[in-house]
Amino acid sequence: MKVLLINGSPNEKGCTYTGLKEMEKVFSQNGVETEIVYLGKKAVAGCIGCGHCKKTGRCFNDDEVNRVGEKLDSIDGIVVGSPVYFAGPSAQVTAFLDRLFVAYGKKMAGKLGTSIVSCRRGGASSSFDRLNKYFSISNMPIVTSQYWNQIHGNTLEEVMKDEEGLQTLRTLAQNFSWLLKCIEAGKKAGVERGEYESPIKTNFIR
Repeated sequence: MKVLLINGSPNEKGCTYTGLKEMEKVFSQNGVETEIVYLGKKAVAGCIGCGHCKKTGRCFNDDEVNRVGEKLDSIDGIVVGSPVYFAGPSAQVTAFLDRLFVAYGKKMAGKLGTSIVSCRRGGASSSFDRLNKYFSISNMPIVTSQYWNQIHGNTLEEVMKDEEGLQTLRTLAQNFSWLLKCIEAGKKAGVERGEYESPIKTNFIR
């Protein structure tokens, strides 16, 4: 079992990273392999709706989106972490997820997904909600915790004082690990996910 941890903060080892590392400890205790992917400080191009990925299965812009897309067959779940900017996730992570889910959305079905956010004070709930929407339209079970998945603090030292926030993330990782084991046990018992109907698209303007 393997989980991909996406660090959507431009700060490689800042508050968002600290939250992901707190989860990583619990995953390790449960025998779940993890890999942290850092998106970096450079701008991530957004989706331009060109349709290239529908024809080739890859985004025409060959960057971290395609590199992560190539990993999807070997992972069982995704945790997306982001700081809060103006009550929303970082521009890097939303651009990255827009393209990842357009190009590789079919590979997401059945994988577990969840998000965590880091903020100084406000905007956590709206950021958290925005990130979870990627999972909710991709046939991905969303893992929850004992509270909304957020940590507070403007520095690493402040984040480490948010005992409730860190506990929430540990519980999240515990629930995530448990559900991974449940899915694995189901597969061994012959429980199949089943076939989906062909997608129906209904436009509202005739």
